[in-house]
Amino acid sequence: MKTILRIGAVLSAVLVAAPAFAQDLTFWSWRQEDRAAYEQFIDTFEAANPGITVKFETFEATNYNTILSTALAGGTGPDVMMVRAYGGLENVAVAGYLEELTTESVPALAEFAAPAIAAESVRADGKLYAVPFASQTQLVIYNSKIFADNGIEEPQTWDDLMAASQKLKDAGIIPFANGTATAWQNETVTFGLGSSLMGKDFYDELMAGTTDFTDERFTGALASVNALAQDYFPDGFIGLDYPSAQQLFSSGMAAMFVGGSYELATFKTQNPDIEMGVFAAPGETAEDAKLVGLYFDGGYAANAAGANKEAAIKFLNYLASPEFGQAFANTLNNISTIPGVTFDNPLLAEVNELNQSSIPYLMLAHFRYGEPSGSVLIQAEMQKLFSGETTPEAIGEALTTGLAAWYEPFKS
Repeated sequence: MKTILRIGAVLSAVLVAAPAFAQDLTFWSWRQEDRAAYEQFIDTFEAANPGITVKFETFEATNYNTILSTALAGGTGPDVMMVRAYGGLENVAVAGYLEELTTESVPALAEFAAPAIAAESVRADGKLYAVPFASQTQLVIYNSKIFADNGIEEPQTWDDLMAASQKLKDAGIIPFANGTATAWQNETVTFGLGSSLMGKDFYDELMAGTTDFTDERFTGALASVNALAQDYFPDGFIGLDYPSAQQLFSSGMAAMFVGGSYELATFKTQNPDIEMGVFAAPGETAEDAKLVGLYFDGGYAANAAGANKEAAIKFLNYLASPEFGQAFANTLNNISTIPGVTFDNPLLAEVNELNQSSIPYLMLAHFRYGEPSGSVLIQAEMQKLFSGETTPEAIGEALTTGLAAWYEPFKS
């Protein structure tokens, strides 16, 4: 009888010591390469929240949207998930799969920049469904040692950029590593090089519906990008795929790479000794605003039908916190959207500074809400331009006509 009483006392003590609730969360992502970092973040959260455990699961990025939508539709989706931004978000939010977020449920959201919040909101009603997690910047990355060895400074005009490229070519160095065999790279080089040439006035008028893609500011930028690519991209660049182009740059065979700020960590991993700098591709004159292409990469959302919603919202509050934002920036070398984050990496600090003069990465931010998407159109059309099969003017017409299938300002 005494033994039974002792066992009962032990069980009572365990029950008293246990957390008020114990909940297991599943957390899905397409960032397979970031697993180790996220497991560190999760350890920090779990230590501060006894009784909540988070299982991090990753899926191949290309198929992630389909996998996630299928699971949510079938009632087997995760408690918390990474979701895309802009049009990619709307596909799952409009279907009712995501929990609406407010500054009451996640108070830190009140401090986020308006463009970041808009990227994770549905246009029709303005409701927010995810905590924004990163911004990405389309710009020019360069090998600073190669620049110094050849007496080249960051270009201030388009002619400066062309002259620097010619000087590198004369020295036997490939000016730009980029290839366009991988479809999305056509879009990257177009806006990574062309945003300053297009200009903020063009962007503003496009958004106001007073111009379209036949505008000569846009088609002229395409012509300039094509001329640079023909002379200063690697020989046979239209057949050069993305991983091969990355290797050309990280190995030091090429001096520049047009790409996203996300490339910086990759290049450093491929070549720890590489020395890099970044700049916004310039406009025609030194007085033209130097604009990078800026976009928000995605967000963290909760399952509207999740069984552990209270714990999921608590986890989202952690993912919106300055503590997480700082760890995210320092560990993943990425630009966190959380206000107040500082950057130990000088290159990231420079990218963050360049972001102060930007226009949105056009097709991703505004023209992926219908079919055909602007990204699909520009990628196909620029590949044709690089191959000599079309003209910038014809691309302007193709984009405007194609997008008119669903984009109201182009229908009239």
